[in-house]
Amino acid sequence: MTAPTTADATIDVAAVATPAGAALHPPKGVLHDVWVIARRGLIHMKRQPEALTDATIQPIMFVVMFGYVFGGAIEPPGGGNYREFLMGGIIAQTIVFSAFGVALGLANDRKNQAVDRFRSLPIARGAVLGGYAVANLLKALLPIALMSITGYVIGWRIRGDLTHTLGAYLLMVAFAFAMIWVGVLLGSLVKSPEGVNGVAFVALFPITFVASTFVPVESMPGPLKVVAQWNPTTTLADSLRELFGNPHTVAGPGDPWSIAHPVAYTWIWVVSIVVLAAPLAVRSYQRSINT
Repeated sequence: MTAPTTADATIDVAAVATPAGAALHPPKGVLHDVWVIARRGLIHMKRQPEALTDATIQPIMFVVMFGYVFGGAIEPPGGGNYREFLMGGIIAQTIVFSAFGVALGLANDRKNQAVDRFRSLPIARGAVLGGYAVANLLKALLPIALMSITGYVIGWRIRGDLTHTLGAYLLMVAFAFAMIWVGVLLGSLVKSPEGVNGVAFVALFPITFVASTFVPVESMPGPLKVVAQWNPTTTLADSLRELFGNPHTVAGPGDPWSIAHPVAYTWIWVVSIVVLAAPLAVRSYQRSINT
């Protein structure tokens, strides 16, 4: 038996064997099955590079345009280089928007019936969602690397020590992992790619703009300022700025706990999102493929 050659089924012979043939190829375990599905996703990215614009071109454009357009017009908290203030916000926005790409990919696979084909394969339960998570986590590393390089070119510098720098990159990866499960949940609840576009735009844009992504929260009017202070996008951005030693929001009298402890508050959100969203995403996915 030869393996299929289409993009939607580019996996090895053992993974695509029929149930009858499965006896000749014993299951290799959950980790193997997860990697097979993840590899399929990575092959799709390689064969469809235009689908990576959200992880490559868009972050670079945002860094360059906002860095030069707003660079001389906005004063960072406590003074300093606006481009260094900007980098934490751009990275935070890109990580939050990664949920959109996950949801869109899952919705497309449901539409073209790739998910139905996965159900017919002798693979472990949970391997499909695990594969999506692994593939998109690896994809999330790409914009992080590109934005770091682009930021360095336009004048951003890491001024913190090695421990804090590693802590910043670990927080990026952890938050990206959390947003992947938000994307899986969205892709399981919304049946079409068009629906995902609409819902993600309405949900994610306010979260990333009512925050200290591009401007300090002090510049916002009262109600928006309160929302921004408790917005995890704000604290993710300020956590990165603080860990990198860049200009960041300094807590003042009357500021909430989230502003005074952005790193701890952001990690609480990471754990909470994974603990809540992952089980809901798995349950919603199982319901969606059984209807």
